Amino acid sequence: MQLMAANNIGALLVMQDNKLVGILTERDFSRKSYLLDKPLKDTLVKEIMTHQVAYVTPDYTNKDCMALITEMRVRHLPVLDNDQVIGIISIGDLVKDTISEHQFIIHQLERYIYSTPR
Repeated sequence: MQLMAANNIGALLVMQDNKLVGILTERDFSRKSYLLDKPLKDTLVKEIMTHQVAYVTPDYTNKDCMALITEMRVRHLPVLDNDQVIGIISIGDLVKDTISEHQFIIHQLERYIYSTPR
């Protein structure tokens, strides 16, 4: 939690021998550590991390990612290329991109409307 708080992030990928073996999110920490009913300093990452990680590859579209995030009820998707982690995308990243795309379309429509002779 200290690492997440210090870096203002909501998830950490858990790696072993350069392979993704899990993800630890704020949600995992808050819910699962409570259920273990033991001191936090004695809690191991492997006890509270999510082992089955939803992930995407670089050829997924933002729409695909949004659908997966909605379906799986997760907030972070690691991006894997040939089983190697090359990044992570969050719901915040996807929302920002969607807003940016909509703003671009609105701007283009406004330019069209105002440049059309009346």
